[in-house]
Amino acid sequence: MMISRRRLGRYAAALTMTTAVTAVLAACTGDGEDSGTEAGEDGLTLMISSSGEAETSAVRDALTSFTEDTGVAVRLLPATDLDQELSQSLASDSPVDVFYLDPHQLVSYADAGALHAYGDQLPAAGDYYPSLVANATYRGEVYGAPRGLSTLALFLNTELWEAAGLTPQDYPATWAELETTAAALAAGGTAGLVLTPDYATADAFMAQAGGGLVDSSDSAEGVTVTADSQASVAGLSQMKALVDSGAAVLSSSLDEGSGGDVFAQGQAGMTIAGYGLVSVLEADYPELGFTVIELPEGSAGRATVQQAAFYGVAEGSARKEDALRLVEHLTSAGVQVELAATQGLVPSVRSAADQWAGEDPVSVAFVAGAEHAVYAPLGDGVAEVLQGFEDQLASLADTEPEAILGPLQVNLEAATA
Repeated sequence: MMISRRRLGRYAAALTMTTAVTAVLAACTGDGEDSGTEAGEDGLTLMISSSGEAETSAVRDALTSFTEDTGVAVRLLPATDLDQELSQSLASDSPVDVFYLDPHQLVSYADAGALHAYGDQLPAAGDYYPSLVANATYRGEVYGAPRGLSTLALFLNTELWEAAGLTPQDYPATWAELETTAAALAAGGTAGLVLTPDYATADAFMAQAGGGLVDSSDSAEGVTVTADSQASVAGLSQMKALVDSGAAVLSSSLDEGSGGDVFAQGQAGMTIAGYGLVSVLEADYPELGFTVIELPEGSAGRATVQQAAFYGVAEGSARKEDALRLVEHLTSAGVQVELAATQGLVPSVRSAADQWAGEDPVSVAFVAGAEHAVYAPLGDGVAEVLQGFEDQLASLADTEPEAILGPLQVNLEAATA
């Protein structure tokens, strides 16, 4: 089971490459530095942001096995503030070789020439979920190897479900069934379906209608924004219809940060959330029974939203060949399964994800969702645009979808140009 408590929700702020010139070891001195496999000057360095000792230990074990297999030593650098320390390192003359890379960092670092485009060169490239490869692609180049993902799924409170007279045969598979079951749950006095007014939840509904924030295909010319398309309007209209009917409520109307918060307190029959909510429920709310299933189909079929994580390789690394060997090792099926429990991520290659789903049944819905996942666009300024979108979503009950998506279209086009 997972230890990380990260959840899909607020889009992380985009960074601009700092002009500070700080050597990687200087940036990571103190408690954040780990001797790893005692790499000398000729060894590799790996910078990570760890969720805790369990993840750090698991990564350290993976590095030890890599060194035993290859003879290449690796120094592990657990960062206290990955964004700051990584940006300083990549701007230095001696950058870290391999590092955790989030999508929100990719454009800034790629535009600065700090990232090595290598993701399509690895032997496992064909086994990655296509949406992950697309999420790491910028202007036709693949800048990272996926190390894992989380997707959105539907959480059901089993006690409230049974109290409403519902059975597993009532698990909603369509929008209509979602509204019916949410209304039945709401009749019991709690929220039937609580929705977080964030970009990810909205984008899931939009994609289920055949739209979404952007077209999922990338090209050398960039992305195509589709936020105000008829399909996107239809998807957000469905989300609004659930709220207007009373079958669903927005977590903001309950003065809660997310639907997961309401669900964890036993005050909602259903919510839409990411893989991270599982560990929160297991650690802090062990008495709450829950089931996780895939999101229902919309008018255009199934869709969900992914949060991806990658391994980046520095363009300035003096040991790119060994760095790629390390990434290949870390993204191998066996190592990914070992790391999944500590990172709170579904493995990024199908073979590992299938094995992980067999060992962790609650992850099945998230693994299945990886086959039809969409993602937020890349680009400087996207974070601010999505924050503004979420501010508007909080008033969805009183605002027409077109009035929200029109400005979003304009702002996203500017941010991704």
